[in-house]
Formats: sequence, structure tokens, C-alpha cells
Amino acid sequence: MRAMVLHGQGPIGPGRLHLEERPDPDPGPVEIRVRVRVAALCRTDLHVVEGDLAPRRLPLIPGHQTVGVVDRLGPNSRRFRIGERVGIAWLRWTCGECDFCRSGAENLCEASRYSGYHDDGGYAELTVVPEDFAYAIPEGFTDAEAAPLLCAGIIGYRALRLTGMRGGGRLGLYGFGSSAHIVIQIARQRGTRVYVATRSTGHRELARRLGAVWAGDTTDPPPAALDAAIVFAPAGEVVPPALRAIRKGGVVVLAGIHMSAIPAMEYGPHLFHEKTLRSVEANTRGDGEELLREAAEIPIRPAVVPYPLEAANDALAALKADRLVGTGVLLVEGRRA
Repeated sequence: MRAMVLHGQGPIGPGRLHLEERPDPDPGPVEIRVRVRVAALCRTDLHVVEGDLAPRRLPLIPGHQTVGVVDRLGPNSRRFRIGERVGIAWLRWTCGECDFCRSGAENLCEASRYSGYHDDGGYAELTVVPEDFAYAIPEGFTDAEAAPLLCAGIIGYRALRLTGMRGGGRLGLYGFGSSAHIVIQIARQRGTRVYVATRSTGHRELARRLGAVWAGDTTDPPPAALDAAIVFAPAGEVVPPALRAIRKGGVVVLAGIHMSAIPAMEYGPHLFHEKTLRSVEANTRGDGEELLREAAEIPIRPAVVPYPLEAANDALAALKADRLVGTGVLLVEGRRA
């Protein structure tokens, strides 16, 4: 099979990922093998490639927003059929036995494993995954539209849930990449007014097209106090303005897996008045199932920018430079993209 392979972490650029022929993987006893059609880019992929996240395996095939069809079953696999379309997300395996797993917080499992980090991911023609951690993809989405839902969508959905907002009110989104452009569609469907703060003029234009009532720079105060905000930008300096922008009793959720240092804050304007600051770590499978159901009902239509598999370095460089308006997707087998 063809795959884009990471041999050593470092700044993204030509040759960071190498296009190689690799042996076809075989599924384990309760795994399925997936013939990949589309692999969406995620900023977490960039953190893995560049070394913001400590390496867990090298060489490595990145990618964790993967859509394809089942082409081989492990000997004890019963959940899916050959030819069924499935998705693979970031969370790949949990122990099922620890206190976190038993309490419904499997995203905090100390033994958890992740696609494209602990194990090879979707930047390849074939990949394997435990069957219990794959998702059936609803009809109505193309492969390219479905792929961004599998991390950008799921993490954004969990972050939105952690704000405590169920509908109505005013929500701020700081950073407007892949996750945020999905979250705004969910929030607006629920009747929430959305305010977007982002450095990119292209992202501000997309936010307005998707229904944001206001779009400004990350340092601009929104024109009204927010009930909650989600920080998608991996930039710690965005956190104090987000806290300053929320009302008394408001919530700021940090949705990234990696963030630069958060600067010193003042208690009064940033944290007093029972404001809450909390983070998101990965997701549960329940988050994924709920997001896919709601996405199909709305329906969500992610904006995608296609690239061939061999252009993964160029695509990740565009992501790093905030040149992607929407989500970049690698077309591995592009017949249904």
C-alpha cells in the first residue's frame, strides 16, 4: 500500500512526510481493515508531525479523521460487514476497566491509545482499527464531508456541550478553523447567536457566511457580553480576552490538545464573578455517535479543500499558515469525494 510516513519530528515542509510503499496491514482478532478513501487534516496531526506532542511511535503514519470501506475482518469481528462505510477518529482504544472508563469518562483513560499517534493512521491506502472504535457513517455525506466530523466535529461537539449551552444565548468562538466552522452550524441550528474572533480575514468572511452575528480579531472585544466561549486557537494569549468577554458565571472551554503558554491574568477582570475555565481531552465514543446523529439531522456541510495523498506536506503547511478556509482533506481513493 502507499502511505505518507513520518520518520522524524520537525517543522513541516517538503520531505517531512515520505510517500512510501508499506506492507498491507492485517486486522487483529477484533479489528477491521479499512480501505481508505479520504483522510481529513487536523491541527493535532501537525502537533504530532512537528513534535509539539512527544513521539509515541516512529516511523508513523499520521491521520485520525479517516473515511473508507471495510475490506477485511479480524477472525472475531462481528460488528461490520465487508463493504460497509466507516469512520476512524482520534480515540482508538481504552482499557474499559479503570475508574474513568467505568464512570463514562473513557476519554480520560490512562491507557488510552490514539490513531495516527500510538498506532498508524489514515494517511495511507489501508489502515486497521478495533471494531468497537469505528463509526458507521450516515448516508447523506460524501466521504470528504464526513471526514472532518470525526475529530473537528466530535471535539467541537464535546466543547460545546461543556459550555453548558443547550440553545439560545451568545457563544464566542476564538479561532475559526475546522472545528469552529462545524460548531457554528450546530449552535445556530439550536438558536444560539455566535460571535467569532480570529486573526484571518478569510476565516472571518467564512464565519459571516455561516451566520456569525459578529466577526472580529482575537483581541477585539465582542459587542455584547458572551454566555460562553470556546477557544480553538492553540494560542495561550487568546485565553485572557475570552475570559474578559464572558459575563458573570460564564464558561470558557479550551478545545485544543496543545496550547502555547497562557500569560499571567488578573483575578478581577478574568476569573472573578464565578467564571469557569475548563479544558477538553479527546472524546468518548458517545460524543462521536451523538455528533454524527445531529450532524445528519441538521445537516452539517463542512467546507473542504481537497489534496492528493502525496501532497500531505503541502496541505499541512497550508494548515499551519492558516491558509485553509475549512478543512483540508487528502483524497486517497477519491471516487466518492
